[in-house]
Amino acid sequence: MAKLTLRADRFCVLSHPTSSQTSILKLSQSHLSLLSPKWRLSKLTIIASIKTKEDAAEKQRVSGVLTGLRVDEAKSVPASSSDEGSSETESFSWNWPPWKNIPERYKLMVTTSLAFVICNMDKVNLSIAIIPMSHQFGWNSSTAGLVQSSFFWGYALSQLPGGWLAKTFGGRKVLEIGVLTWSLATALVPVLAGFMPGLVLSRILVGIGEGVSPSAATDLIARTIPIGERSRAVAFVFGGLSVGSVTGLLLAPPLIQNLGWESVFYIFGFFGVTWFLGFQLLKEAQPSSFAEPFSRSQSISTKNSGNTSFKALGGSVKDIPWKAFFQSEAVWAMIYVHFCGSWGHYTCLSWLPTYFSEELNLNLTAAAGVAVLPPLASILVTSIASQFADGLIARGVEITVVRKICQTIAFLSPAICMTLSSLDLGLPPWEIVGILTGGLALSSFALSGLYCTHQDMSPEYASILLGITNTVGAVPGIVGVALTGYLLDSTHSWSLSLFAPSIFFYLSGTIVWLAFASSKPQTFSKTD
Repeated sequence: MAKLTLRADRFCVLSHPTSSQTSILKLSQSHLSLLSPKWRLSKLTIIASIKTKEDAAEKQRVSGVLTGLRVDEAKSVPASSSDEGSSETESFSWNWPPWKNIPERYKLMVTTSLAFVICNMDKVNLSIAIIPMSHQFGWNSSTAGLVQSSFFWGYALSQLPGGWLAKTFGGRKVLEIGVLTWSLATALVPVLAGFMPGLVLSRILVGIGEGVSPSAATDLIARTIPIGERSRAVAFVFGGLSVGSVTGLLLAPPLIQNLGWESVFYIFGFFGVTWFLGFQLLKEAQPSSFAEPFSRSQSISTKNSGNTSFKALGGSVKDIPWKAFFQSEAVWAMIYVHFCGSWGHYTCLSWLPTYFSEELNLNLTAAAGVAVLPPLASILVTSIASQFADGLIARGVEITVVRKICQTIAFLSPAICMTLSSLDLGLPPWEIVGILTGGLALSSFALSGLYCTHQDMSPEYASILLGITNTVGAVPGIVGVALTGYLLDSTHSWSLSLFAPSIFFYLSGTIVWLAFASSKPQTFSKTD
């Protein structure tokens, strides 16, 4: 009992002491030693009883305050006592706006994906608006093709510079400037539509703004998203492209019919400017929290990134084995196959609404609604293709064989469907629509074929290889879209102008891919 009395001042330690508990626990050993052993024990029992009751009350108060709050925010709750009404008021203010407590990296994924939704809305809007614009300004198919292809001039030229800018200044800054550039240029289209050089320049600016965005988003994800979440982040962010195609093709016809074709460019441009302003507010609210998923050593300092990147860039560009890339047959196979796939994709993206309207005699709304079907079906096919490819690899099938199978499906399917659509088989319009939709949707197997081969071949240089092939892959947007319009004016045949060139490239691309493609890891040497 005497030993208990000597250690009375160490009897209890509370994790969240109240003011009353603190005063009780400050009873010194000298005060307790004045009491008899019997009274000392009674005193300690009273102290313990008081402490237990107050600790229970404290837990009840804290649990009430924590209602609706994240666990990691509980540390910021004041320990001072307050009445129940005050606690409820504070809890309400902490939970508003509703997205305030969402982790910053999730806000980043949502806003970046939204940028890509707007990106493809501004890419496909002209494919619908070109129909009434051609009627108003008296454009033939060649002129319409020139206007549509001008977008891809800027898109092709900005691929590699976009990667350099993202590495030098950070993907966040490049993305927001890219969105603002293409949005303002989109809003200028109605103003410049009657002046061809100005119209072409505005579409080139739209292409430049959208061309730097994929590299900017990739850099942004790499800086802020943990490795364990990065695959989902990439799928979610770039999935905004398909959503944007669908949204743009659905919104454009009613806007054109009710408000005129100019409204599409004004409203879609306004969406982009609004996104830009919202992104600025989000950045100012939490200027550094996007780097939370990374440790200090993994994050990149935004203050010094410009200077260090300029110094590192010169050495890194010289260290890239450019000559070794172009000495590889597999690299050339990727370049040509990327070109072939882009020819079919970009020409159909630009001309299918016009084909549905003129050749199948569908009105503007029906033509745009039908054009939505391929990107919608592609979303489903993409998930099936990825599971199919991963399943084959899990069963021990060689990776190169898997990539060849997927890419062959991606090319032969649209080639067969375009052949059926171009022949005069007496098929009704909706059957032709179904055939084309199925073929173009199956072309999404390329995401498990060509687009995985860069990483299979060289993880170290995958981004460089993709930049090379993507630059060449943007050329059909310039040449193919314009050539389709020229051939349509010359031959007045959709089969010869739209389908025949695509079928040729799909078939020749399949032969080259099967003959030379390889997913075997390669060590590119710069000793040459």
